Amino acid sequence: MRVVRKQVSLPRIPASFRMLALTASLALLEGCVVGPRYIAPVTQAPPAFKEAVPQQSTDGTTWTPATPQDATLRGNWWELYQEPELNSLEEKLNTSNQNIAQSFQNLMAARAQIKQARASYYPTISVGPSYTRGRTSGTEVSQFAGVNSNSNDFSLPFDISWEPDVWGRIRNTVREYANAAQVSATDLANERLSQQANLAEYYFELRGQDALIDLYEKTVIAYQENLRLTQVRSRTGVDTEQSVAEAELSLKTAIASTTNLRIARAQYEHAIALLIGQAASSFSMPRRSLTTSVPVIPIGVPSQILQRRPDIAAAERSMAQANALIGVETAAYYPAFNIGGDLGLESSRIGSLFTWPSRFFSVGPSASETLFDGGLRRGLLNQYKAQYEANAAAYRQTVLTAFQQTEDYLAAERLLGQQRQEQQEAIVAAQRYYDLSNIRYKTGVDTYLNVFTAETSLLSNQQTGINLYVQQMTSSVQLIEAVGGGWDISQLPSEKAVASK
Repeated sequence: MRVVRKQVSLPRIPASFRMLALTASLALLEGCVVGPRYIAPVTQAPPAFKEAVPQQSTDGTTWTPATPQDATLRGNWWELYQEPELNSLEEKLNTSNQNIAQSFQNLMAARAQIKQARASYYPTISVGPSYTRGRTSGTEVSQFAGVNSNSNDFSLPFDISWEPDVWGRIRNTVREYANAAQVSATDLANERLSQQANLAEYYFELRGQDALIDLYEKTVIAYQENLRLTQVRSRTGVDTEQSVAEAELSLKTAIASTTNLRIARAQYEHAIALLIGQAASSFSMPRRSLTTSVPVIPIGVPSQILQRRPDIAAAERSMAQANALIGVETAAYYPAFNIGGDLGLESSRIGSLFTWPSRFFSVGPSASETLFDGGLRRGLLNQYKAQYEANAAAYRQTVLTAFQQTEDYLAAERLLGQQRQEQQEAIVAAQRYYDLSNIRYKTGVDTYLNVFTAETSLLSNQQTGINLYVQQMTSSVQLIEAVGGGWDISQLPSEKAVASK
């Protein structure tokens, strides 16, 4: 008995279906992302600022900061000073300062790089239309020997290439550029805060020069009266030429010092013009004495500093950028896949180029893997890991610097306030010394030398008082800058936001 075996053939899978299945498999593999997962650094902040706790002053009184610890700066921080002129200048700075404009364009360039990186998600399609006309020699051996033959070739080919992001190389690259754009965004915020603080400091320095000029102009008038008195007394024989010389020396010195103050004032005025984006030749500010009260600066607690300083946010985003770069290089250890193909139309006649028989195509996947590179990939990966650790150290240093600067200016705010009170007492004592010396000179008890010494001491103490006033004002601006101004981390655009239009 013969057994007949029937052959069963499996159904043939169409090539188009196999290609579709391969593409779907690669798409599923795109969920893989190699490289380390980024974890934002956790920094332990002190519970309170050392210089903000109640402290004993030299006179036995206790200094307690009036700053509410749960308060923070908001919005236009310079409005704390209640100076309409300063408010107006700050508004001009925000729209016309060229350093801020430069930082803004740097941010725009960084965002454009994200778009460049995102383009790798999609296939690349190129077209290369061509036309060729040929002529064969009539001497060719053929059935048509001795007859020239002309030919045309019209071609419209499309080349398609797509590299699936199987190991997350493209995603990490996009993330790297997004983090870089976030760094640029914080650099912009930091530059804006720095320029705003510079403007406020120059404004108070200029008004301090106005106060000093006013002091010296009044002093010049007083010295002119003293010189006139000594000249009258010298002519009548009551006083000597030495007294006249001393009075004249005081007057000339005060006049020269007044001129020098005008030089410093002009320079501050020119610096303000530069900050608001205006030519120094077309900008001027009228003289006005400094009358602003030192405001209470809400500093909050140290942990809030980590969320409110743009430079700290920039340092943290730099770490995220370095981490993404490690992922990009890690993907180089894995195979690279590519799906490419050609399709188009080709015909010897232009009229039939766009017909169905003129079509052609070829499509297929490819893979590549580096077997040996002499340690190139390992070297690059180690470089990026070291760069990440360097950025981590820079982050920790930035945080420590922020705490140091805040403590510095808190100490300055407290001690300058105390010193100003002590200096005011010195001015009162110097004024009394001058008044007594002047009375004794006019009554003939003492020579003009005592008046000369007393008036020099009084002017020096008055000048110190004004300088301490200006120093306290600028120190308060520096404290505001140290705690981040009105910025906070919520203003930092997300990775998705910086990549949007």
